[in-house]
Amino acid sequence: MGRSGVRGERSRPSDRGGTAAHAGDLGWDESLYQDTGDAAPGPDERRPRGNRHKGGRTKRSGFRILRWTAGTLAVLVLATAGAGYLWYRHLNSNIKTDKLNIGEHKAAKPTPNAAGQTPLNILLIGSDSRNSKENLKLGGSKASVGAAPLADVQMLLHLSADRTNMSVVSMPRDTLAQLPKCTDPENGKVYEATATRQMVNTSLGRGGPGCTVATWEEMTGIHIDHFMMVDFSGVVSMADAVGGVPVCVSANVYSRNSRGEGSGLKLKEGTTSVKGEQALAWLRTRHGFEDGSDIARAKAQHMYMSSMVRELRKNATFSHPNALRTLAEKATKALHVDDGLDTVKKLYDLSNELKKPDPSRITMTTMPFVYVGARVAPKEHDADALWSLIKDDVSLDGKDKKKKSQDETSDDPAAADDKIAVQVLNGTRTATTAPVPGRASQVAQALVAKGFTKAVRDQSQSLAEEKTVLRYPSSDLEGDAQAVAKSLGIPLSSVKKSTDVSGVTLTVGADWTTGNAYPKSAGDEDASKALDKEQTQNGADDSTCMKVEPGYTW
Repeated sequence: MGRSGVRGERSRPSDRGGTAAHAGDLGWDESLYQDTGDAAPGPDERRPRGNRHKGGRTKRSGFRILRWTAGTLAVLVLATAGAGYLWYRHLNSNIKTDKLNIGEHKAAKPTPNAAGQTPLNILLIGSDSRNSKENLKLGGSKASVGAAPLADVQMLLHLSADRTNMSVVSMPRDTLAQLPKCTDPENGKVYEATATRQMVNTSLGRGGPGCTVATWEEMTGIHIDHFMMVDFSGVVSMADAVGGVPVCVSANVYSRNSRGEGSGLKLKEGTTSVKGEQALAWLRTRHGFEDGSDIARAKAQHMYMSSMVRELRKNATFSHPNALRTLAEKATKALHVDDGLDTVKKLYDLSNELKKPDPSRITMTTMPFVYVGARVAPKEHDADALWSLIKDDVSLDGKDKKKKSQDETSDDPAAADDKIAVQVLNGTRTATTAPVPGRASQVAQALVAKGFTKAVRDQSQSLAEEKTVLRYPSSDLEGDAQAVAKSLGIPLSSVKKSTDVSGVTLTVGADWTTGNAYPKSAGDEDASKALDKEQTQNGADDSTCMKVEPGYTW
């Protein structure tokens, strides 16, 4: 029987000890029960009309009210849940995605720490595309419409495996490097690797952000987990949603010269809260800050990011539903991400990870560089040292807790030398130099001479590995890998567990280009000394002001 049948059966007067014939005997108001689906109560349940103020209409009436209330709430809950689902789908539909890496080579993923945690590396890209009315209005000329976009902002955000610290490293847009082969995922167009060094910001026009990711992995050897890209209008939209961000200048500044160059930023000396188009102008300003270079612009961008993080932590902006709704709408429309961040849920989970480090453990810096005419190139030793720090998940602020020594000998006993199979790869290629010919064969032969008769050269194409590394796939091969390392003088800290290999695999890096024994000085440098103190900022420092370039004051 249906619900209405059950309800009618429970309401029958005969079940209450009386009949409907008694309904008017004591002056009850039967109209209360008309069209409700319920019969009037029996004599034992009736109260004189004069006592209604004491007990309400009846318990029965109270039950009906509760039933109606519950039904209304159920409808509201279902409606809200439905609206929430539709809103979630709407936000997901806003998100623009692309393939993460469209190059030929992929950097090895980092090895999890003892707790099974792995670091996160996210490439932040700012596109200068003018291929929309909104972007053209915000910057550039009509002549730039239709041109390939440039990645004028490139920052690597490294979140430590234990989530205690974060490092942000900018690469100047004018950096020169050989660009890798990339294949456009939309039309299949192949962009061959460049024979000469090109500006890295042109990588974005070679098939999309996936080529910029490939360029970074080639240059640094760092595995990148995600990218997030935003254009001019996206910056304005998100800056409005986030709210004002305090920035500081050492003097009144107007970023415009007699030739019309500059962002148009105009601020008074001291601290100003910027948002919207003014925030975009700050992030784009080169003329008027310090020496007028892209290096100065990167410093201003770091200042804005640090200040924004502090503001978001200080204010409860995003605890308010409307503010959160606005940010969600604008962020999903503004961001262009890799296909691993294709839902709001994934973006939300990532944001929860990124907010874990305290601002005092956030370090922002610029890649060490040398000038090549009006352009720049990675400062070979110092840049390599910085990339090694990040690959090894070492904080740039020097505040890491002392970790358990990685040079401890494994409890896993090694097999006999002549029973250990070793694959040797040539990883001596760098962003600026070709691989050393025959290097993998030389080291494989050296191992054979030491008794590792199963050592062979891997036929794979040469890789780019700044530091020599020995990888093994499972704990039962750790002892074997360490035995190989000891025979060649490779420190045990360079022996790493990795699911990217199927057996003991030695990749000879750019730090070992000659000889049969690993050079003792390799890897012994204090890489933190490579950081340029002038270009390095702490996320908690709110005392810094951008120096204004002479000739741009008012």
